[in-house]
Amino acid sequence: MFQKLKKFKTLLIDDDEWIRDAMSIFFQSEGCALTALETAEEGLLLLEREAFDVLIVDYMLPGINGIEFFKRFDRTKKISECSGSLSSLPVKLLITAHGGKEIADQADQAGIHDLILKPFTPESIENSLKKFI
Repeated sequence: MFQKLKKFKTLLIDDDEWIRDAMSIFFQSEGCALTALETAEEGLLLLEREAFDVLIVDYMLPGINGIEFFKRFDRTKKISECSGSLSSLPVKLLITAHGGKEIADQADQAGIHDLILKPFTPESIENSLKKFI
């Protein structure tokens, strides 16, 4: 799976420094491109300039949460697609320690492809991505 992922650019947004560092080290060891940011706002700014194939975003973030991030991204994406500045829509994964029907329903309504519960492993990410890549 990570062999396929080498062709893609992945953005991780999580306010937990340990998760950002661990995922960065893991992706780097697999030869995969990963950009890790702390806030959704930073992610939205970066996505104005750069396209990613996979977005992995934590639900609980300072400022706007992961679901709101995806909603704002989709609104911006629709505008950007008209100008032809970005590639097709990326795979959208939401990670959360707050699993429940309400969050799952909100994620589904926001067009998020998969919900991954914390604590997660690289295999959890891999299993999720296998469905979409």
